[in-house]
Amino acid sequence: MRSDQIKSGMTRLPQRALLYATGLTRRDLRKPFIGIASAYSDLVPGHIGLRDLERFAERGICSAGGVPFTFGLPGICDGLAMGHPGMSYSLPSRELIADGLESMCQAHRLDGLICLTNCDKITPGMLMAAVRVNIPTVFVTAGPMQAGRIGPRRLAFVRDTFEAVGRLKKGQLKAAEAGRLEIEACPGYGSCQGLYTANTMSCLTETMGMSLPGCATALAGSAKKRRLAQESGLRAVELVRAAVRPRTLIDRRSLENAVTVDMALGGSSNTVLHLMALAREAGVGLTLRDFDAISRQTPHIVALEPAGQHLMEDLEYAGGMPAVIRRLAGRLHDTWTVSGKKISRIAAEAEILDPEVIRTLSRAYHRQGGIAVLYGNLAPEGAVVKQTAVHKKMLRCKGRARIFESETAALRAILAGKIRPGDCVVIRYEGPAGGPGMREMLAPTAALAGLGLDTSVSLITDGRFSGGTRGPCVGHISPEAYRGGPIAALREGDIIEIDIPGRRIRAAVAERELRHRLQAWKPPPRRLRSGYLARYAVTVSSASLGAVLTPERGA
Repeated sequence: MRSDQIKSGMTRLPQRALLYATGLTRRDLRKPFIGIASAYSDLVPGHIGLRDLERFAERGICSAGGVPFTFGLPGICDGLAMGHPGMSYSLPSRELIADGLESMCQAHRLDGLICLTNCDKITPGMLMAAVRVNIPTVFVTAGPMQAGRIGPRRLAFVRDTFEAVGRLKKGQLKAAEAGRLEIEACPGYGSCQGLYTANTMSCLTETMGMSLPGCATALAGSAKKRRLAQESGLRAVELVRAAVRPRTLIDRRSLENAVTVDMALGGSSNTVLHLMALAREAGVGLTLRDFDAISRQTPHIVALEPAGQHLMEDLEYAGGMPAVIRRLAGRLHDTWTVSGKKISRIAAEAEILDPEVIRTLSRAYHRQGGIAVLYGNLAPEGAVVKQTAVHKKMLRCKGRARIFESETAALRAILAGKIRPGDCVVIRYEGPAGGPGMREMLAPTAALAGLGLDTSVSLITDGRFSGGTRGPCVGHISPEAYRGGPIAALREGDIIEIDIPGRRIRAAVAERELRHRLQAWKPPPRRLRSGYLARYAVTVSSASLGAVLTPERGA
């Protein structure tokens, strides 16, 4: 066992003394050491339930003859961090989580892992580390929260809180009703109810075979989730004995499966960043063009909030991810999973319980998948849009550029009523290096939707969007403004043309004029000169490469 490096042999007498100090017995030293990496936090609604799941994972590990060791990792709630400087830390925390998990596993020579996670950057950070360390690993995602309710009306976090801000500003919502919404929208713990980044990543983690069948949609706090945690603990020990490692499961075929399922679900655009970062750890060359090619071939068959009216609980009751996999079985590679079953067997054993939630390919909501990748003189390296959440009248649109050098300035103008139909809101210097941290733009996009402007106003940015964003919002524009991308050369009033079916985004500015503006452009002063974000800004890559840290400046 790998853990023998800290517990076996004469020279390890001091290490054994330290292990005995934790309460271990001599018999325990003959067993596999299984780490439980838990992102438990009182601050994060999606993670409050992880302490309970730790206990059930421990039961499974012990029942299979392993020794559990629980340790913590940081986790940021994007909803709490949204709309203020705290959001700058969200995407960069993915790298901290990956590095922290790597450090704990390598320093203590663990034999296997249970990763207890749920929310936006925590799941991809742990996935990156699992592939990097490459010891047998099982993921347990804590599950979505139930819908809020006011009488028979179901509530969802983004639609009924963030978008309510715009409706309140417009006078369509009374203060008393707004107060009731904020109390009732999130009735308990779990990840937010729609197909936002957290739940999308849980679904893709199950698709790639890194969590047990049914784990992604099993509701937070349910007995089913507890049973899955216990079974995951048992499987972690069995995988150690069978030497089944993450790189056995995560390869080009399983990553392509993840992209296919992502497109069929209409998931968050953030998955583009995360899957490319994971692919890099696995040594797989996944590119933006791969996402677009798969999207063109994959029908959109599940429409959850924000692209539809269904919620994660509806997908759970419709059969969960096994049912989705069954529907897509002919389009997926037959890969292995941590359950010991191949995708084909999971599909054969699944049952589709609600064909309206999980539609047939012939009755798809859209012929193409959720994400489109655009190119043009504004985004030579690419840009990303969640096309299934865009009203059909805005799939092709033109707008007058309204330039803002930060999300904060744009939100202030939107709420002040300074944005009119026909405008294109341009938010720049919010990319991975320029932000730094590539903040999500849910506050301005939700405000536009709440004001009823999502069918007449477009928004483009070198930053990124929440999985809850809807409307003609194009993000990840690369190269970013801070590194001299063409978006830095835009001026107030320039006409921006967006053609999502044609996969184009461009400024109606002569190429010679655009080059002249860029030649005269000078980078703005760095926003931060100390701390983690300052170091992150120097080494983070382009969003078109997954916004990963590199040994050289922004390589």
